[in-house]
Amino acid sequence: MERQEESLSARPALETEGLRFLHTTVGSLLATYGWYVVFSCILLYVVFQKLSARLRALRQRQLDRAAAAVEPDVVVKRQEAVAAARLKMQEELNAQVEKHKEKLKQLEEEKRRQKIEMWDSMQEGKSYKGNAKKPQEEDSPGPSTSSVLKRKSDRKPLRGGGYNPLSGEGGGACSWRPGRRGPSSGG
Repeated sequence: MERQEESLSARPALETEGLRFLHTTVGSLLATYGWYVVFSCILLYVVFQKLSARLRALRQRQLDRAAAAVEPDVVVKRQEAVAAARLKMQEELNAQVEKHKEKLKQLEEEKRRQKIEMWDSMQEGKSYKGNAKKPQEEDSPGPSTSSVLKRKSDRKPLRGGGYNPLSGEGGGACSWRPGRRGPSSGG
């Protein structure tokens, strides 16, 4: 029994001595290299976060590839959907092209008709500009072109007749003068 008590009492002394030694060595290491240890831990944490994000992305890509390889039906359906969308867009584009061609044909027909009317009016000795451009106004009763010109001349002018913005007169205090020529005077 005494041996057991001696071994028990001796054991805590060895453990406390080991703890003291550990405390002194770790304390001196931290006192000497503490900031280096802190910065290296922070650096290791950042590197670990970056690498783990890349590894997750890599695993996800591998899983996507494996899923695509496992399910060829999904790939076929996706390709069919893309082809159908392309076909629909092509049909819409073709319809727009046809409409545009139709408009161009109508414009060309209108120009051809106007040229024929101008030629006919020239052969008759009439002024072709007024007749070819506005044949509807001859038939419709309405104001003549001379009354439209009179209305414009009846308007009050915005400024007096002698006003010229480039002359420099009449502006009041808002006159601009160019700066002096030559080098600037300053030190």
